[in-house]
Amino acid sequence: MAEISGVSTNTGIDGSTYTSSVSNDSLSTNDFLKLMIQELKLQDPTKPMDSARMLETQMQMSTLNSNMSMVKTLESIQKAFTQSSISTATGVIGKHVENGTVAEDGVTNKAFIVRSIENIESDIKATVQRMLYLEQVVTIPDPSDSSKTKMVNYDASGYIYNDEGKKTGQKVALSDPGIPLVKEGKLVILDEDGNEVSTHDFKLSGQSMPVYSDATEQIPFSSITKIF
Repeated sequence: MAEISGVSTNTGIDGSTYTSSVSNDSLSTNDFLKLMIQELKLQDPTKPMDSARMLETQMQMSTLNSNMSMVKTLESIQKAFTQSSISTATGVIGKHVENGTVAEDGVTNKAFIVRSIENIESDIKATVQRMLYLEQVVTIPDPSDSSKTKMVNYDASGYIYNDEGKKTGQKVALSDPGIPLVKEGKLVILDEDGNEVSTHDFKLSGQSMPVYSDATEQIPFSSITKIF
């Protein structure tokens, strides 16, 4: 008798060989055919086996094996696709994106800057910071070189900070966050008492820069509708 993978055999007192156990994990279609042939050899001639039923069982096993092979192939394709998607997704790191959600005004789309890309259980997520507003850049002459200027650091309320990150007491008057108030072609600067400063060297540079939320959040990469 040919050996069959996953099948244990024993010899009876009459010298006949019979199957005692089968391992489902290692049983293949080829093993089933060997079992069927062996069973046909050992069948009772007065009670022959139903060959049609055996053939049906064989077909079911063949279909099962094909399905298992297909599942493995699909899993391999999915893994390769995920890796390819991550490589593509990393291209948006450091860029601004939108995902179709609307800001509190009900009109403007929310914008984010992408900080990192992560694969979470085959779902690609982008870690982002929300862009709160565009801040118009204010400059002042550089004390170390009067021919140069340096950017003025001020917050959403207009408070001006020095190079050490401390409030100077002065304030840029704002019409909206990041939008300085201009009066007669000149920036309106307030002192610590809220009074307008008549003489100052603060100017608008004509440039703007985005201001982001300190908090990060995750959005599905597939939800991104715009990259800029």
